[in-house]
Amino acid sequence: MAEHPRHEALIRAYYTHWHEMLGGAIEATVGVLRDLREAGRCRLIALTNWSAETFPVALERYDFLHWFEGIVVSGAERLAKPDPAIYRLLCERHGVVPARALFTDDAPRNIEAARALGMHAVPFTGADALREALIDHGLLPA
Repeated sequence: MAEHPRHEALIRAYYTHWHEMLGGAIEATVGVLRDLREAGRCRLIALTNWSAETFPVALERYDFLHWFEGIVVSGAERLAKPDPAIYRLLCERHGVVPARALFTDDAPRNIEAARALGMHAVPFTGADALREALIDHGLLPA
């Protein structure tokens, strides 16, 4: 707003009405996450490029976000994927060994960044493909 004062009303409206723009959970993907949590073969830690201002709305709306042991929110950290610093921050904060981590994301540049840090990385193309990848990596039962 300081940079664009003439758009202050629109900027405020964006944040005021943010909750109206969020859709529902993608149930097939939440189902994979549920199965992964129930399998208990790995820790669940999230890395998101969400803004610090709007993430609390998502936390309130989506119960499954509370299944994660930890969540690194880029807006709160002033870092964003694919900057290697945010991946390193996640690893340091949560004691993650990159070579033992499996990362998934729908953006190829974020997959590349994770791999560059030594993580196993699976492009997210849908719930079914993710489920198969998790089975292949021994994180879900066949």
